[in-house]
Amino acid sequence: MVAHSGGPPLAIYLLPLGLSKDIYAGTTSMFFTVGNATKAVPWLLLVKPTAELWELMAICLLAIPSRVSLGWRLHGVLDQRQIYRIRYGLLVVTAMKLLWDGVSGNLA
Repeated sequence: MVAHSGGPPLAIYLLPLGLSKDIYAGTTSMFFTVGNATKAVPWLLLVKPTAELWELMAICLLAIPSRVSLGWRLHGVLDQRQIYRIRYGLLVVTAMKLLWDGVSGNLA
């Protein structure tokens, strides 16, 4: 629960495997679903959310169906090569951001 940075390491592991876009998407979805579900109860026990935080979580829950729908549509439209290019591009952007933070001393 300390860091929420599993996306880049998981992508670095999965992308070279050359999985089909369906298996890649399903694997990442299940990985984060299980990971987040296992953190939910301990987080709620430690944090003691306020009424405002419960409201924010409810608003975020309302956004989930539209984002899932958008993801399904993009998954259907993009081919395997495009998805892999996008993922590698996002990894490059993430690496550049982390390098910049390290060089500039912005390690928060």
